[in-house]
Amino acid sequence: MHPSVGSIFCFKGEESSFRLRAFVQLLFNQDMSSVTRASLLLLWLSFACCQEAEFPEFTSETPINNVVQDPRTGRVYVGAVNAIYQLDDALTKEQKAETGPKKDRRTCTPPINGSPCRDPVDTNNTNKLLLVNPSNNSLIVCGSVYRGICSLVHLSNINQLLYYSDSKGERTYVASIEDGVSVVGVMSHLFIAGNNFTVFLVGKGYGSLDSSKLISTRILQNYGEWVAFESVVEASTLQARAFVHKYLHDFRYTFKDQGFVYFLFSRTMGGTDNKNFTFISRLCEEDANYYSYTELQLNCGPDNRFNKVQAAYVASPGKELARSLSESGSYGNVLSWDKVLFVVASPDEDETESALCLYPLNNINKRIVEIIGACYSSSGKIIGKPAVDIPYLPDDLCITRDKDIVTQYKCGADFLPSPLASKPAFALKAEAIYTRKGQLTAVAIAVEHDHTIAFLGNSVGEVFKLHVSGYPYPEVYNRGPGDTTGDAVNKNLFFDTSLSHLYITTKKKITKVPVQACDLKKDCQSCVGLRDPYCGWCVLEGRCTRRSDCRRAEEKNGWLWSPKQQCVKIVSFHPPNLSCRKTQQVDINIPSLPSIGHADRLHCSFGSFVEGSAAVSGSMVTCSLPEPNAIPPTPEQQDFVAVPVKVFVNSTVEVASSEYKFYNCAATIHKAKNTPCLSCVSSVWGCQWNTRDHTCSDMNDQDTDPNIIRHKQGANCPRFENPDPILIPVGYKTQISFEGIKLDPYKNHEFTIGTDLMTHTEEEVKWEGGPFYLFSGYEFSYDKAHETSVLFHVKDKYSGRKIDSLLNVTLYNCSRGREDCSLCRNADQSKYQCVWCVAKQTCVYKELCSPDESLPCPNPKITEIIPQYGPLEGGIAVTIKGSNLGIHKEDIKNITVARVPCVHLDQHYSVSTSVVCEIGPLVPGSPVSGEVEVLVEGGKKGTSSVTFTYRDPKPTQVVPQQGPKAGGTVITIMGHDLNTASKEALQITVGAVPCEVETFGTNITCKTGSYLAGEKVPSSLLPVTVKYGKLTTKQVPQAFQFLEDPVVSDHQPRKSFVSGGRRIRVTGSGFSLIQKAFIRVNASLDEFSQVSSPMEFQQPAVSKNDSTLVFLSPQVKKSDGSQSFSTFLHLDKMVVKLQPFDYLPDPTFDSFPNKMINANSTIKVTGRGFSKAMTADEAKAFVGDVSYSVNTLEDDKLYLEPPSHHSVRMTSGSTSEPLPLKIKFGNREWVVGNVVYESKYEVPLAIIIPAVIIPMLLIIATSAYCYRRKSQQAEREYEKVRHQLENLEESVRDRCKKEFTDLMIEMEDHTNEVGEGRIPFLDYKTYTDRVFFLPSKDGANDVMITGKLDIPEARKAVVAQALNQFSNLLNSKTFLINFIRTLESRPDFNARAKVYFASLLTVALHGKLEYYTDIMRTLLLGLMESYVDSKNPKLMLRRSETVVERMLCNWMSICLYQFLKDTAGEPLYKLFRGLKHQIEKGPVDAMVKKAKYTLNDTGLLGDDVEYSVLTLQVLVHGEGPDITPVKVLNCDTISQVKEKVIEQVYRNTPYSHRPKVDSVTLEWRPGSTGQILSDLDVTSVKEGRWRRMNTLAHYNVRDNATLVLSRVLHTQQSFDQNQDNHEERNALLDEDKVFHLVRPMDELDEIKSKRGSIKEKSMTKAITEIYLTRLLSVKGTLQQFVDNFFRSVLCSGAVVPPAVKYFFDFLDEQALKHDNVDEETIHIWKTNSLPLRFWVNILKNPHFIFDVHTTEVMDASLSVIAQTFMDACTKTEHKLSRDSPSNKLLYAKEISTYKKMVDDYYKGIRQMVSVSDQDMNTHLAEISRTHTEQLNTQVALHQLYQYASKYYDGIIMSLDEDPAAQSKQLTLRLQQIAAALENKVTDL
Repeated sequence: MHPSVGSIFCFKGEESSFRLRAFVQLLFNQDMSSVTRASLLLLWLSFACCQEAEFPEFTSETPINNVVQDPRTGRVYVGAVNAIYQLDDALTKEQKAETGPKKDRRTCTPPINGSPCRDPVDTNNTNKLLLVNPSNNSLIVCGSVYRGICSLVHLSNINQLLYYSDSKGERTYVASIEDGVSVVGVMSHLFIAGNNFTVFLVGKGYGSLDSSKLISTRILQNYGEWVAFESVVEASTLQARAFVHKYLHDFRYTFKDQGFVYFLFSRTMGGTDNKNFTFISRLCEEDANYYSYTELQLNCGPDNRFNKVQAAYVASPGKELARSLSESGSYGNVLSWDKVLFVVASPDEDETESALCLYPLNNINKRIVEIIGACYSSSGKIIGKPAVDIPYLPDDLCITRDKDIVTQYKCGADFLPSPLASKPAFALKAEAIYTRKGQLTAVAIAVEHDHTIAFLGNSVGEVFKLHVSGYPYPEVYNRGPGDTTGDAVNKNLFFDTSLSHLYITTKKKITKVPVQACDLKKDCQSCVGLRDPYCGWCVLEGRCTRRSDCRRAEEKNGWLWSPKQQCVKIVSFHPPNLSCRKTQQVDINIPSLPSIGHADRLHCSFGSFVEGSAAVSGSMVTCSLPEPNAIPPTPEQQDFVAVPVKVFVNSTVEVASSEYKFYNCAATIHKAKNTPCLSCVSSVWGCQWNTRDHTCSDMNDQDTDPNIIRHKQGANCPRFENPDPILIPVGYKTQISFEGIKLDPYKNHEFTIGTDLMTHTEEEVKWEGGPFYLFSGYEFSYDKAHETSVLFHVKDKYSGRKIDSLLNVTLYNCSRGREDCSLCRNADQSKYQCVWCVAKQTCVYKELCSPDESLPCPNPKITEIIPQYGPLEGGIAVTIKGSNLGIHKEDIKNITVARVPCVHLDQHYSVSTSVVCEIGPLVPGSPVSGEVEVLVEGGKKGTSSVTFTYRDPKPTQVVPQQGPKAGGTVITIMGHDLNTASKEALQITVGAVPCEVETFGTNITCKTGSYLAGEKVPSSLLPVTVKYGKLTTKQVPQAFQFLEDPVVSDHQPRKSFVSGGRRIRVTGSGFSLIQKAFIRVNASLDEFSQVSSPMEFQQPAVSKNDSTLVFLSPQVKKSDGSQSFSTFLHLDKMVVKLQPFDYLPDPTFDSFPNKMINANSTIKVTGRGFSKAMTADEAKAFVGDVSYSVNTLEDDKLYLEPPSHHSVRMTSGSTSEPLPLKIKFGNREWVVGNVVYESKYEVPLAIIIPAVIIPMLLIIATSAYCYRRKSQQAEREYEKVRHQLENLEESVRDRCKKEFTDLMIEMEDHTNEVGEGRIPFLDYKTYTDRVFFLPSKDGANDVMITGKLDIPEARKAVVAQALNQFSNLLNSKTFLINFIRTLESRPDFNARAKVYFASLLTVALHGKLEYYTDIMRTLLLGLMESYVDSKNPKLMLRRSETVVERMLCNWMSICLYQFLKDTAGEPLYKLFRGLKHQIEKGPVDAMVKKAKYTLNDTGLLGDDVEYSVLTLQVLVHGEGPDITPVKVLNCDTISQVKEKVIEQVYRNTPYSHRPKVDSVTLEWRPGSTGQILSDLDVTSVKEGRWRRMNTLAHYNVRDNATLVLSRVLHTQQSFDQNQDNHEERNALLDEDKVFHLVRPMDELDEIKSKRGSIKEKSMTKAITEIYLTRLLSVKGTLQQFVDNFFRSVLCSGAVVPPAVKYFFDFLDEQALKHDNVDEETIHIWKTNSLPLRFWVNILKNPHFIFDVHTTEVMDASLSVIAQTFMDACTKTEHKLSRDSPSNKLLYAKEISTYKKMVDDYYKGIRQMVSVSDQDMNTHLAEISRTHTEQLNTQVALHQLYQYASKYYDGIIMSLDEDPAAQSKQLTLRLQQIAAALENKVTDL
């Protein structure tokens, strides 16, 4: 697409004029090709701007009970409490019908008004059942009031009541009056007394005042004694028993399939145990007595753990799931088109877990048949075990009869047992293929790309997407979009008619959400990260799409399916890396590269360098690397630069990316500066080191310099290593010796040594002889750690270059971490040689302290005692901290605390710094205080400077004295000396409930635990016990009481914006007990969360009393669109979930216009989403600092009222300064714009008059003068510019306006015009003649059409007899098969002959069409085998290359003739007439066969022909005085005028009976004389060698002119009339070329070159492509006709010809027998056999079925429609581009709809009841009987014999070789026939 187009397509409002002009300028761009220009025009007119929209939703005022959809219109009907709603497919409300509340009482019988019902009250009407009845466009509505009666309303207007009666009594009570009783229903039909009635079956649980009918069949009309909604089946035990309530049925689902009705429910077993079990029951749809009713128990999960069904869905499993089910061995053989019942169930007693189970319907039916068979023929036993239960009856009634009775009475009988059920041991078991925490409440199934997706709704409003056919197990890959409501998802979970959206219903809301959101992901990784079976990465388009939306998805790696988690990746490069100083080509290995076509262009980019093009070979892409100067610089501390590599296709689409490394050998030395040579040669890049130049460079094998050290030869690097010693103390100068290796290049050089710790100082290195060197040492200082590693560098003294140094030593500091003598001596002396230096009072290296200073360690020092107080009884641990407290725990010899012995707890000992001991009790009479003494090894004693005190703590009071039983109350204990011992030694209990210590000091606080379960509440006053250590216990008696927990009863409001700050008021009781109340919001953390840890948001209460808590909702952060939030209320230790409580997205505000307003004006603010979680009372608004009140708050607007009195500060004397307008919702504040106030001044009138009026007069006078001059000048300029603009745009404006005006005008009512007269169907014989033989080489003169045989009269009887014998011979299958195969084996029996032969055979065998069908089937089976064996099954039936393929075409034509007349003919004829009218209302060039109005761009008249419409008054000579008005064009040729006149005059006469154009003349009588009009005469205008055909304009015929139509006695050419001279006429034809409206361009150019110029009209000749808009004009006008025809052909819901069903089933059956025939192949076979062979032929040739005339212009347009029909029937996606043909672009928008119609048509036919061979033969026999006599059967036999005669010898040879033919003497019979027909004498 042209780059300028994108900004032009979407325009609205005032921009439209400007952008239209820009588009036209773009269209006339000379650089643009015609095809591109045409594509732009179609795209511009076909596509509209798209706006982003939220998910459509609808909210009901009351709870929703049921939701159904009309599959024909897509409308959604919602049944709620007291109302039903009619919504369109976008959930926009169309109608609402109130259904309640109604005056009713449960025990009353309707009608209430006329019954003795006492005190009826307003009663809510819960919707119990909602059913769409398509047969009469009605909706069945059943509610809970009036004993569950129903009504009928109209589907298009639910307020239109079709039927309602509350006076028919109990027999019409359908539903239940109890809310908890479930009701399900399904539409059906029932034959009763020979009549087919529309009924619906109802399954209903038991209600105490309900009808006891579990299952009932309800009629929908009054018939005989029946009334509408009455149950028409009464003879069933299932309904008659009154104790079914003990089974507690809960119906969840019902459906129909293959003539059966199924009900899914749970029930008990009828005993004392109320445990539920899931059952499915089956009933024959035609069973008028319920004899076939059978229940089968369904077990889900191990040991039937998930025993109660919640919801279900029936769908085909898809190819992948069917395959995995079949391979599992547990489900039998499951096919992709089989039906499977998907069930979600949960445990009866525990709804915290749910499962999904599935049951193939074939398995259910098989088990049900086994149960029935066991009861009918085996006394209810299977393998000797009781298998059959008789529910609802007290006795076992199973019998023993013949086993065939099951098939004889598959729907039961009155003498057979019923109803039946399975025993638990014979339940149908299924594994739980998926389990999930929580309760699942809904399920819906879809199949995408052969994979199955389950949408699972749960009890909190979430919908999960489960990839059921995922490998190796089902996987939940996403959660449905939208905010969850906290309410359960309704079991009515269903898709829209396109299967692209899902309707999710919760308590009061229904939302329409897309099933996928692929397009939101913009790169491959995020796309495949979805793991969504709907999605995949469309590689060559760079988009995340559905497979159907990716044009090249079918190509290898063209579309990467999301669950496979694979993207196109660059695996490797060759070479893998390159020096930054080189450039070359690189091969990029991309194994998953998609197929690159000839039109595709690849290129690579390396950073900012973009290569022009790239070569591709298989999966290898070859690109040129950038030049060295284009490579980015190498980053510091790196020896390479990684350049991003991207491979693009077609300039913009990125296919794959990676990094390519350019290395820099010179930078390798920066990675380890002390070892430059080793860093260079050991790098991964392949570098070499030059010892002379001291440089690292790229490896060069040609370099022979001896100074080079090559890659991986680090052993040859000059270097220093092996230092001794390796441990160096701080502060002491230690000599280090080391070794020099490979130093030959530095012979006689001197070196220096240094390191970072030598403060920029370097010392000389002394040579010790040989390889050894010496460094005299350095006094290092370092105190950051005990040890550090020091790496020395060595330099060449003169050059300063570093020589490789591996001199690494450890520097240590003795004083670090050894602050006292004991710690110092505890160090490893042999390693570190540290000593305690008394003089320095520190730990140092031994050489830094004189020997006499190294004395024993001093006495211990005690600095701290924890705690300083203890109880008199002791028993607590005391921690003593200090220094020199020994080196080992054994060094502690004795401890006393206040002279009381303290037991050393050696497990807590820390060297030198800490001792822990447990104190003993204080001896009575001893001092309560004293020092702490510690005696260590060596008799050294340490005494504390602080004292330890014994004392007696006394708790006396506890506050508060009450708290909730849940615990969490913080109590404060007060008393004396409570801070005795330590917090760790304290234990507190309240009664027996632990109380966790929180603070310890003068007062003690602790938090209570939960009161013991089972204890009485409120409790008695419990003691609070405080225990100090092991031995001391103190108590406060009767100190605390546990009460009932607070009760939360409600919370309002129940929604908040995510920004928070909304006041939430929680009401209840007992809140005064609570000390700490806060609200907490948890963000969901599941498999979809984008955060690794759960997010929590909290907010404390802002106010509290005993009955009310007030909070501000916390602000939350949403990590993704589908994240949900749970809100909890924390009341001390008690946690309550606030449900429901929803977080909604913040509202959006429109920008407020900066306009001036009055200070007292009301301000209107607009936006979206205001009222979702805010009210007018809560919202705040400010203008500047002035508060405005929010008067009105609606979802999309706010009205703000100013305060009654406020002053405004003015600037500039008349306006205020701009003040910000702020809106505050909760926490968040929006500045939506600025407000400027206008001022009011109180000025005296006396000042106003002189100050305003007088200057105003002066100004007006001056202004008037200036204005006049300026306006005159401006007007002149304006006129000049306007004239230029008009000249510039005049032609474009006129043309566009004309085209769009035409488009509007043409939307006239064609229906009246095409509806006039009857439809001229051809009779059967003419129809078959034209279909079979008109395409033959002789056309209409074919002998089969004329029926004339040239046979002498004398031989006619003999020939007739012989032909009858030949007919009998053809009825021998052996002969006919041999006959056909012999002919097909001959090379001269070409395709035309095969077609003709097949048509002859069709006529000859028309009398026995069932035999013809058998022959066709036999030949087709052989044809099928040949194609399947040749591995090309998709090519079968594509062309008529064999006799059988044409036989099939003829067979379809025969079988569908009646369908054409009854159904499809009318829309086809209307389409034909509408198209003809459209073409003829504009100019049609009679010579080049092009028209202004057409569907075919090649037949589009490119010139803008001027014309006008004339109405002629036509008088037919010799047929009376009646005048017929006829509309023609003044540019029509005379022949065209004649055609239109004949068409109108003889409009009620079939075309074949009308006069032809060349048999009439047209005479114009403008005055007293007449003039014969003709196409060419001497008056014809001549232009060069071209002569223009005469038109009405040429003759100057005016509107309302009178013309006379006369017949001529002989045929002559239309342009021959009125020519007196025959020679002149011939000269006229021979000399000149003739044209009508358009001359060839070359001739125009010739004229122009001769004359220098042509007419102005030719000079301004338009670009032809601009007239492509006319294609859309015609298409738009005819769209309804095209759609109607397609619908009539492709609607499986209406009447489908039995032949189609029969043949399609035949193809399906045969396909199953071949492994290499997939669904796509079957689709192609069906397409080739029906749409391609029949419908396209009829569509392109309407004269085959109608008595009409077609033209080349008509044929061209019909071909476009036929091609669209063919495209719709193909499986391949059509990839549209600007080079696509216009007719493809024309229907590009509709083709997907048509494709779906075809798919639905094929699926619908597959689901229909099969047509048996017997039924088909009966149908064919009726066709034979009705029509055979009309056909030329004898002629067909005669013509067939000509082929027998031509290939006589081959046929005889074939028959002689066939034993079957020999046994039937077929050779002899053929010889006899030959003798008779050819009048030969034989020896027979």
